[in-house]
Amino acid sequence: MADKPRLRVEAHAASAAPPAAVFALLRDGATWPTWSLFTGFQLERAAPGADPLGVGAIRVFSTSVSHAREQVVELIPDRRLSYVLLSGLPMANYRADVDLTPAPGGGTAIAWRAAFDAKAPGTGWFWRLFMSRILATVARQLATAAEAQTKTALA
Repeated sequence: MADKPRLRVEAHAASAAPPAAVFALLRDGATWPTWSLFTGFQLERAAPGADPLGVGAIRVFSTSVSHAREQVVELIPDRRLSYVLLSGLPMANYRADVDLTPAPGGGTAIAWRAAFDAKAPGTGWFWRLFMSRILATVARQLATAAEAQTKTALA
């Protein structure tokens, strides 16, 4: 019997803000409750070394119904943040990569991709749909927040 394929989701957004501004909000989980659907944030464990938000940091994002624990596994300034889900959703082997690319003419293209396995048989369709909507929403919110922050900084 062949292994079932991993579930994959992808969301895209465009921001008029430069990649550095988008990345600054993305990497600093403490800002998320001000611009995203998440209502709470806790840095459960700082990353080793000089950058507490770097590779190895464990971040907890909360809503009224969930607490997602994530660990940062890759960080390329102004280009990429990758994380794995440690707990909080019924998924296994979850990894997401958020890639920021300078857009022609200015701004940033945001690509948020995730792959995972549903823990319960028969629920993959639901979790793929659910995560597609969540990632699309958060990617749009990130794009908008970076634009607003950039406009405020220029004013």
